Amino acid sequence: MVLMYADPAATAAMTAEQRAEVFARHEALHRDLADSGELLNGAGLAYPADTTTLRPARGDGGVGGDGGAVASDGPLTAAAEQLTAYYVLDCASPERAREIAGRVVDFHVVAVEVRPVHDSFGMGAADGTG
Repeated sequence: MVLMYADPAATAAMTAEQRAEVFARHEALHRDLADSGELLNGAGLAYPADTTTLRPARGDGGVGGDGGAVASDGPLTAAAEQLTAYYVLDCASPERAREIAGRVVDFHVVAVEVRPVHDSFGMGAADGTG
């Protein structure tokens, strides 16, 4: 999985030309990964302001109490950089995943996390075995 992070305030301040450049880069990457069969899925995410975070309600102060969940507006952390998009890939090696991730680091995507997926919950692998 390739997790992309950006500063939502910087994203909102992008010019039309910068948005077009980012869009063109991702479209080219989508085409390349679709052609190679490595792209399983992906999406851009809404702004963190549109996020709800749920945490366990701990009636007794212990871990996993029976109080259900408590919702709060906003992302998990108050960091400037937030998770903004992701790709789920099926590639031959961690090195290949890092190579793909390197194509999205730019003035907009300021950090990319490459993390193996250990269970796909119904998302089929590119070879049909998942």
